[in-house]
Amino acid sequence: MFLTQNLKSTITPFPSKLWLSSPTMHGTELKYVQEAYDTNWMSTVGENINEVEKLASSKVGCRYAVALSCGTAALHMAVKLAGVRPGEKVFCSDMTFDATVNPVVYEDGVPVFIDTEYDTWNMDPAALEKAFELYPGVRVVVAAHLYGTPGKINELRKVCGEHGAVLIEDAAESLGATYQGIQTGSFGDYNAISFNGNKIITGSSGGMFLTDSLEDANKVRKWSTQSRENAPWYQHEELGYNYRMSNVIAGIVRGQFSYLEEHIAQKKEIYYRYQEGFQGLPVRMNPFDQENSEPNYWLSCLLIDEEAMCRQVRGEQEALFVPEHGKSCPTEILETLAKYNAEGRPIWKPMHMQPVYRMNGFVTREGNGRGKTNAYISGGSLGQDGRPLDVGMDIFHRGLCLPSDNKMTKEQQDIVIALVRSCFE
Repeated sequence: MFLTQNLKSTITPFPSKLWLSSPTMHGTELKYVQEAYDTNWMSTVGENINEVEKLASSKVGCRYAVALSCGTAALHMAVKLAGVRPGEKVFCSDMTFDATVNPVVYEDGVPVFIDTEYDTWNMDPAALEKAFELYPGVRVVVAAHLYGTPGKINELRKVCGEHGAVLIEDAAESLGATYQGIQTGSFGDYNAISFNGNKIITGSSGGMFLTDSLEDANKVRKWSTQSRENAPWYQHEELGYNYRMSNVIAGIVRGQFSYLEEHIAQKKEIYYRYQEGFQGLPVRMNPFDQENSEPNYWLSCLLIDEEAMCRQVRGEQEALFVPEHGKSCPTEILETLAKYNAEGRPIWKPMHMQPVYRMNGFVTREGNGRGKTNAYISGGSLGQDGRPLDVGMDIFHRGLCLPSDNKMTKEQQDIVIALVRSCFE
């Protein structure tokens, strides 16, 4: 039974940190790491790499997989394959981690950010269509699936197809999630997943490039090993990168793969316990398209109803709020969790709000935003449907990520729920 609000005074901080999402190891991983050690295959070739590529391509449903050092490297290879040229504009998800976007800049491309939609917190297909009206020559789109929740990927793919654009799918956070029964990471022309330390399964690092093209897979294999030519000496005819996954890291990932569905089931249970525990509060869990998709529930997130928000202001590195009876805000909840040794985080700050990208284009579903004019649209501006024009900014303002570690006990989660409820007293 969930703790009630009046028990807050009896709660003591967690003796050890309750993490947002930490690695969950099982012991099987050591078998394959030991195998790499015993056979002395410690570099970027070996049986673990071969097997992990087979496991990833089989699970996701792409013909070919290339194991790389991280998901960002996989995205960089995708951008390079797409042929992004210096100064060329590329449409990118706005509310995401900057690793989705930075590879575009590695190739001297110029990200143009596409606003978010409320249904899944991912790229808005209507805003993408509007963006093609503003920038008809764009050839590449990079779309991410936020927090393990699939975006409206078939709609996005349809818009890309109508405009002859290449779709790069960033499924770094959504391994194991499906849209219309199909695994994310298989919808794009080029696709990427991540095995970073906090992901649904992990190698401590690592990522995977996925494609149905053998030619493209072979290009990535070559580029990721410093573009060595097939010569008896070190011959290089084009720029290369040191992006290949090591056989040791691949051993960890190999050992994790059999636990993917177990991790997803644990994360799903956490999500629905939060949903039950927050009944009666003016909040909602991060949404998903229940008719078409099944998330991997990587992170459970919360969105506070607009009328239940107390006053909150955020600078570049600090935040302030004014407590108000019956209301709360992400800053208050996150500070309360931190006081009790539990880790929460703000929602990803949209890319168009980041200092490094503030002068880049930004397009909403009504074509507003910075577009061609660089005119700033405040969070209070409303569209024709009565909703904020800048959806990503609104979700960032009212949302937060809750402790979602799959090793969290029910009793620990009950305490988190009680702490959140106490903030609305």
